[in-house]
Amino acid sequence: MSAALHLANIDDLPRLQSLVARLHSHEGIVQSDEDREAALRPLLEGSPHGATYLIGPRQGPVGYIIVSFGYSVEMGGIDGFVDEFYIRESVRGRGMGSEVLRMLMPALSDYGVKALHLEVDRDNDKAKRLYGRLGFESREKYQLMTCRF
Repeated sequence: MSAALHLANIDDLPRLQSLVARLHSHEGIVQSDEDREAALRPLLEGSPHGATYLIGPRQGPVGYIIVSFGYSVEMGGIDGFVDEFYIRESVRGRGMGSEVLRMLMPALSDYGVKALHLEVDRDNDKAKRLYGRLGFESREKYQLMTCRF
């Protein structure tokens, strides 16, 4: 199965919502369907703050990746943050995650993104090995902290 990437648009909302709901359920993220739609809709309508890609066939995607954009003086300009990355359990372990990131990183670089960040569960050694092979490095000196409002 190919990890083809398709930039998602508003027509993809139903398929994307289903995939996002699966990830949220798996991760224990509680969010109403209405709040989930309100968060996804601007990205699918062309917001400059992020991009959403469907993975696999457009009409039957097997996953998605959402990258949000920011700016970092330390990183030298625009940076990206992998907000969510999901591949259905039934097709995991086939190299699709690696393929997605290998395609995505040069494309982001072509658009001026200088660095790509992501979060990984401290206990998820398999994911940490995957990301390490792709050039991601742990920033041991730093810890992600969050203030919600």
